[in-house]
Amino acid sequence: MTSQMPSSGSPGVFPRTRWSVVLAARQQASPESAVALESICRAYWYPLYAYVRRSGYSPHDAQDLTQEFFWRLLEKRWLESADPDKGKLRTFLVVALKRFLAKEWRRESAQRRGGGQAPVPFDTAFAESRLAADPASVATDETFDQQWALTLLDLTVNRLRAEFKAAGKPGHFEILKDCLTAERGAIDYAAVARGLEVNEAAARVAVHRLRKRFRTVYREEITQTLADGADLEAEVRHLAAALAR
Repeated sequence: MTSQMPSSGSPGVFPRTRWSVVLAARQQASPESAVALESICRAYWYPLYAYVRRSGYSPHDAQDLTQEFFWRLLEKRWLESADPDKGKLRTFLVVALKRFLAKEWRRESAQRRGGGQAPVPFDTAFAESRLAADPASVATDETFDQQWALTLLDLTVNRLRAEFKAAGKPGHFEILKDCLTAERGAIDYAAVARGLEVNEAAARVAVHRLRKRFRTVYREEITQTLADGADLEAEVRHLAAALAR
């Protein structure tokens, strides 16, 4: 029996890109833009936290600074400076973060953040363990771009995992996922076939479909960070170069 890929539906993808929804609401807030902006903060917190840490701040200060940065974004105070013509959420966030850090906001401002309430929860312990695995010699800007690209890859993998779960085949994804990063000549199709309980030809088809779906979803995740009409191919190339450093 051939192992079928789950449906290619894309739950959670906005009719317009998330960043375009936010840009369109710079002058007038809306429930849709609020949801889009909060989802942006939740999805992309780690590259921002990593940038702050690589800028020389302690874990405690970095958490506090990143949370205040999110608070100010969620309050819409800085969105008016976003340039739709530049088209990239990545560029807007890192430039805004640099300006924020240049003003040297510290823990003393915590009470201005609604009594110290964190607007976007994130796992500092996870962040520190991930940061420790990254080369400290990489420049701060390059760290941000690398972690941005890795975050998009994580979002892609999580979407694929959710698709398999929705299809009632979560175990199949766990068997197939290592094939996403393996060279084609290094894939043990016989082992994959045993895990999926299919023949080797069917295993090859399942791997091919997953890798194809991965590329599609990854490009969709990148698109969500761009304004409508922005150059997707240029951003794909930029992120590939960031990962190759």
